[in-house]
Amino acid sequence: MKSLLWSLLYIASMLLSHVLATFYSNVGDPQVISAQSYAQTRNNGRPPFRTLNPAKTDSQCRSRPLDLVFIIDSSRSVRPGEFEKVKIFLADMVDTLDVGSDATRVAVVNYASTVKIEFLLKDHFNKPDMKKAISRIEPLAAGTMTGLAIKTAVNEAFTEQSGARPRSRKISKVAIIVTDGRPQDQVEEVSATARASGIEIYAVGVDRADMRSLKLMASIPLDDHVFYVETYGVIEKLTSKFRETLCGLDPCAMGHDCEHICVNSNASYYCKCRHGYILNADKKTCSLKQVKVEVVVEDPCKCEARLAFQKQTQMAIQQLTAKNILSVVSDGRRFIINTDVSGRIEHLENMVGRV
Repeated sequence: MKSLLWSLLYIASMLLSHVLATFYSNVGDPQVISAQSYAQTRNNGRPPFRTLNPAKTDSQCRSRPLDLVFIIDSSRSVRPGEFEKVKIFLADMVDTLDVGSDATRVAVVNYASTVKIEFLLKDHFNKPDMKKAISRIEPLAAGTMTGLAIKTAVNEAFTEQSGARPRSRKISKVAIIVTDGRPQDQVEEVSATARASGIEIYAVGVDRADMRSLKLMASIPLDDHVFYVETYGVIEKLTSKFRETLCGLDPCAMGHDCEHICVNSNASYYCKCRHGYILNADKKTCSLKQVKVEVVVEDPCKCEARLAFQKQTQMAIQQLTAKNILSVVSDGRRFIINTDVSGRIEHLENMVGRV
């Protein structure tokens, strides 16, 4: 009996020493501390269980237009139930955004050992269709080729042929990477190339994700572009964070001092006037547009001379008519007037008419 008791005590002491050793070995790891602190401060508690409902759309924000590509890890480490959580996160993000051909366009790149573009930026311009496409995504399993996925997104998803807007339109290009593991290929160089081409990268790490790799992939400042959650069960909570980041402010709605019309312009605004008004020098108030009317004042001397000429011309016409009236030959029914005289009279009348 005593030997059994001593054996149980020995086993318990060994287990306790192993637990304490594991705990103290992680206490000084700044990466673990950072990840745990981030998860605890942003994700208190778990949301209720949810399933993806493609028909349901929540309220949207007036986000700035984006060409947005999700790059999602579906390697073997992501269990089927966890992958469903990722799809719910994508659907929530779609609900958050102002989706449309002239607003935000969305694509999804799925990866493991291989890479599959689930749909392109040009494929869906309304939320129900986009969410149905998300619901049909299946995990690929196998490895974690994150670098290959980023390269594929840059070369195939962010192209004009795939629906990305031309650079001249100045539409922001954003990639959101979701992964729970350590990349099995190089990500630093390919991520730097993507950022240099104008793509803003957000890196979301889950559970066992490698924090160093997330930081190598993300844009700066890292505090705004690197996120970590303890489990896929709370990844949906990041939706509110991305809503703050991606949904542009509406300066006009926040208050303006335009007299007529306020027009949003990125993070600022400018004023316009209604039809028939012009913007004043203060760039805020409007004034009625004035039409210039030119009044021509005649010289009195010119008017008198014109009247005198007109009277003289009319008197000349009368004299010619009276002088030649006696030479008119009558046959009892019609009068025939000398053609030369008639022409002179017509010429004088035309002159008077022009005057």
